[in-house]
Amino acid sequence: MMRTERLNFLQPIFNFRRSPRVRATGAGATTNATATTNANAGQEAEPPNDVLSYCQMLEARRWCDAGRLLIDSEERLFREEEEEEGGEEKEAQHEAQVNALATDRGALQALVLQTLSRSLGPDQAGSRAALASAVRAVTQEEDQDRRWTQRGRTPPAWRPGGWRALHDSALRGLVEERMDSPLKASAPQPGRSSIQEGICSMGRQLREDLLHVARVVRGCYPPHMDICNLYARLYHHAFSAHVTKVADFGLEDQDCTFLLQWVHQYYPQVLQKPELSSEMDVDSLGKLLPEELLRPLEDQYLSKQQAELTTFVGRILEEARQSWIKGEEPIREDGYFVSPVAYDVIQLINGMVTSAEKVVGDLHKAQSITSQLEGLLQRFQMFQDEIMKQNRPNSRPAVKAHLGCIQQFRDVLQKKSHLFGREVQQSCLQLMAHMESSAHLYLLKPVHAALKPQYRKLGTNDWFKKPLFEKMLPAIEEELQGLQGSIGCCHQELVGRLHQEVTVEYVRRLLRGQVKLRDKEEQLKASATMKDQAESLHHLFLKMGSQEVHLKDILTNIAEVLKLQDLPAIQVQVASLGAEHPDLSENHVSALLKLKTTLSKADRKMIRDILLDSRGPQSDGVAVRPFFSGVLIK
Repeated sequence: MMRTERLNFLQPIFNFRRSPRVRATGAGATTNATATTNANAGQEAEPPNDVLSYCQMLEARRWCDAGRLLIDSEERLFREEEEEEGGEEKEAQHEAQVNALATDRGALQALVLQTLSRSLGPDQAGSRAALASAVRAVTQEEDQDRRWTQRGRTPPAWRPGGWRALHDSALRGLVEERMDSPLKASAPQPGRSSIQEGICSMGRQLREDLLHVARVVRGCYPPHMDICNLYARLYHHAFSAHVTKVADFGLEDQDCTFLLQWVHQYYPQVLQKPELSSEMDVDSLGKLLPEELLRPLEDQYLSKQQAELTTFVGRILEEARQSWIKGEEPIREDGYFVSPVAYDVIQLINGMVTSAEKVVGDLHKAQSITSQLEGLLQRFQMFQDEIMKQNRPNSRPAVKAHLGCIQQFRDVLQKKSHLFGREVQQSCLQLMAHMESSAHLYLLKPVHAALKPQYRKLGTNDWFKKPLFEKMLPAIEEELQGLQGSIGCCHQELVGRLHQEVTVEYVRRLLRGQVKLRDKEEQLKASATMKDQAESLHHLFLKMGSQEVHLKDILTNIAEVLKLQDLPAIQVQVASLGAEHPDLSENHVSALLKLKTTLSKADRKMIRDILLDSRGPQSDGVAVRPFFSGVLIK
């Protein structure tokens, strides 16, 4: 404001200063005001100096000192009103002085509000001191309002003045004005819509202004006015009002995502800046949008993500299927067949759920993206079933590659369970177990077919002939070589599965009852043969990668039953075998004991009874590592 314009604006105040009463009290009032102000100021106290006239105070933007003079005049005028008795002339003079004071108060109020409305402008020379003086003028007026409420007489017409409410209203108007015309980016980012640019500009304005409040404006206010939180609430309300209008309008998918990111991610990040969070109670502000508006936006976003996941997984599976139809084998890495299906799907899921958690601000909601995962993996299962059914030349390599995919899916379902709901996780793990079992069955079926001639001789009189089993071991090793091609642990599990199935076939044919061990010598020979063969199988399968070391102990323990002659010793051995393998049934024990023709029917019954007693009434007959449940006997 130019000097001439300012003087014209302040003309009512200058007229008031010409009053004889004001001249008589002005100097003293100014001195007192300065002392009072310095005693009650916030962090920006006005320095004492030579006594200024009222006009000079206004010129120097010392609003607090000017306000103190007006309050002193107010006190004097309304004290004189009670003390003096006069005629019409004195009453008229008093009324004129009161009216002049009211005018001057209005002018000072306008100047104070004008200063407040420039609180967030550039920190020019003297602006910070002027703001601090305006704030003290406001608190000074509030103190005077409280004093009048405690008096038992009629206050002036302008009391209560309500300057604190005017202060808050001025800041509210200031904030709304700045948020209506926010800072523009120096170079708009390509691809952003006008909605996105508008939200970014408001967020930028909010951040810069709140930082200015924390760094500069806060020092102009006394602590009890809590100015940082006041500004935080005003900006939050203004920003919230704007994005509420945007949300009500109806948004395209990209704008919907962008708005949710601001609500749940970007805006909280702005408020959590140390300079702000240390001065403002940001947690009390709440979210930018109410729940009734957030929910449909989140549903829109999550539905779009679910649709994209379904589309992309469909493309991944179709690409793999087309490659197989063309007769292509899976690529090899380090000698193993691998498929990109699991890796691509897992990367997609991980990226989508992780991003969605930030966008919607809730992991449980983000997990809904994978709610259809079981159906998507069923399509993978159908693809594998088609591969195995058609049994093309490239089918076995494809299934070996799929074992790696199954392992990858299983790992992510177990180790990154936060990406999935509990039901989805469990159903998908069951599906992967079924796919793995089917793949093993497909790959091992020709192996068992090739070994069938060797199996036929097990459990016959030829069983005791050493060359027979020595021929069987190379045949098994040759078949194991053909199973190679699955990655690491997948090949290990496949070999372990064959190890168990060969051992099950061995025990099944032993227990079918074609061999009769008629005396101690035959039983000892059979036990020794069985232990040797158990050792040979153990070494062969371990060399090829199996980790099923417990299978050797099963054969060794069965051989020990064949060896023992003392009935109590046999009872102990059978009870021990049953304790280790709860799926060992009475039929299995009966078939085993029938091999020992030296045992009577009563002996066999006593041993079976020991098996039942050793388990107790609470046994459920389920083994931790089932074996005998796979040994089917008539």
